Amino acid sequence: MKSHCLPFRQIPHTTQLFLDYLEFTLKVRQFYPRSARFTEWVRDEVTRIQYPNERRARMADVLERQNKSWGASRAALETVQRFRDGAYALVTGQQVGLFGGPAFSLYKALSALKLAKEAQKLGIQCVPVFWLATEDHDLDEVNQAHIPTSDGSIEALVSPTTATKDAPVGSIAFGTEISELAGKASALLGDSDASRALKECYRPGETFGTTFAKLFTRLFADRGVILLDGSDPELDEIAAPLYRVAVTRASELASALVKRDEQLRAAEYHQQVRITESSTLFFLMREGVRVPVQLEAGKFLVGAEELSPQDLNALVESSPQTFSPNVLLRPVVQDYLLPTLAYVGGAAEVAYFAQVAAVYEQLAGRITPIIPRFSATLIEPKPQALLDKYHLPFTDLFQGPEGLRQVIGSHLLPPHLQNSFDEATASVERSMRAVREGIGQLDKTLVESAENAQSKMLYQITNLRSRAARAELRQSGIVARHADFLSSSLYPGKALQEREIAGVFLLAKYGTELLNGLLETIHPDCLDHQLISV
Repeated sequence: MKSHCLPFRQIPHTTQLFLDYLEFTLKVRQFYPRSARFTEWVRDEVTRIQYPNERRARMADVLERQNKSWGASRAALETVQRFRDGAYALVTGQQVGLFGGPAFSLYKALSALKLAKEAQKLGIQCVPVFWLATEDHDLDEVNQAHIPTSDGSIEALVSPTTATKDAPVGSIAFGTEISELAGKASALLGDSDASRALKECYRPGETFGTTFAKLFTRLFADRGVILLDGSDPELDEIAAPLYRVAVTRASELASALVKRDEQLRAAEYHQQVRITESSTLFFLMREGVRVPVQLEAGKFLVGAEELSPQDLNALVESSPQTFSPNVLLRPVVQDYLLPTLAYVGGAAEVAYFAQVAAVYEQLAGRITPIIPRFSATLIEPKPQALLDKYHLPFTDLFQGPEGLRQVIGSHLLPPHLQNSFDEATASVERSMRAVREGIGQLDKTLVESAENAQSKMLYQITNLRSRAARAELRQSGIVARHADFLSSSLYPGKALQEREIAGVFLLAKYGTELLNGLLETIHPDCLDHQLISV
C-alpha cells in the first residue's frame, strides 16, 4: 500500500475546533489535557490512572462472558486475560450499524489496536477495547448500509425492522426480513469470507447489538480486540456509585457544562451538544424507552413524572440498570469501568470531549485524553487511473459530480483553446496591473474600482471557460460517466468514503488481509487524512 497525507484543512466541513486540536494551538489547550500525539505523553499518563482490583476482576468477568457469547477466538480471550492480569485499556467505540457500519468503524478498531501495540513497545501493558454503543436510540443512524455495485453506483440497503420510538437500538431484534436483506448484501459483495460471515451473523431473532458484535468478533478474530456491550445490566451495577454522584451533583454538573459552553463560544468554537441549566447527564429506561431526565427547581422530571433526589438515588440503589448515561456522561462511565489510557474517536467525539472535560473534572479527578482515529480514503486501481488520466488532484473531488465534470471537461478542451483562455487571463491580469499602478498615481480612490473591474473580467473568462467545458462534455458522455464514477468511489454523496461505504464491502473485496495492511499504514504521529492506493 502507498499512502500520502491530505491535510484536514483541505477537507470541506472540517471544524475549526478539530483543526486547532490537531495542531494543539494555545487557544484549544484549555479544553484538552493532552495533545493528539499519543507517544509524547503516554508514559506520564499511566501514573495518573487509579483502578481498584475488585472492579478489574468484575469487569474481566463481564468481558469474558460477553466475548465468549459472541464466539470469541483464543486471541481475544487471551487479551481478556491480559486485562485481568493488570493491563490498561485503549478504548474506542461506535454505534452498532447495520452490517458493521461504515468503513470508519473498522478504522476505529484498528486505531485502538495500533495504539495499544505502541504502548506495549514502551513497556506499558495495554489492550484494545471496542465499546458497542447499544444504548443509543436513533434507529435511522444505524439501520442502513451503503454498498457499491458492479457499475460503480452505490446501493443503500435499509433494514425495514421497526421498533418503539426512542428504544435502544442495540436491543431491537430482527425478524425474517433480515434474511432477505443479508442475502441481497451478500449478492452485492460476492462470494467471500466477509459476505459469508455477514449472512451467518445476521439472522432472525438476533439484534442490532448481537449481530454487530458477532461480525466484528469474526473480522478481528486473530487480532485480540475485545468488544464490550455498554447495555449490559451488570455494568450499571458496577457504575452505580458514579450514578449516585451524578444524581447528587446534577445541578453543579449542569452549571459546569453551561460554563464550559460559554468558554467554547468565547473561543469561537461550536458546541457539539446543547446544554441548559435544566440538563442532566442521564436517561431513565421506562417500558423499554430511553426518557431524558430534566432538573427543575430541585426536582427531577422524567416525562410527566416528578422525582426528588432521594427518589432517584433510591432507584440507583435498587435498579441501577434503569439508568442510561447520555453522550456526555458515557465517556466518564467507560473510564470508571475501565482503566482507560486514552480514547480513540473522530472529529465529532473530539468535540464532545471539549465539553466532557468539565464533567470529568467534577466526577473523575482525571480527564481522559482523546486521540483522533485513523482516517483514510482507499483508492483502487481504476479510480487512480482516471485521476492520472485527467491530471486531477484529489481535492477536485470536493466540488461534487457536477463540478468534477466541468473540471474534466476543461482538461479536455483543445490545447489551442486552453492556451487562449490562459493567455486571456494573463493578459487581463497584466493589463489591469498597469492600469492600477497608473490610476493610483492619479487618484488612489479609483484603485478599488480597478480591482473590481479586473475581478469581473476574470469572472467572465472563467464563466466562458466553464461553458466551453460543458459543451465539450455534451459531446463526450463517457467523461461524464468517469466523473460520476470517481465521485461515487472516492467522495460519495459529497462525503468522505470512510463515512459512506460499508466497511464489509472493502473486506469482501480484499479479504481480512486488508486489515493487516491498514494496520501497518497507521502511524500515530500522522494526524492527517491518508490517501491510500490499494
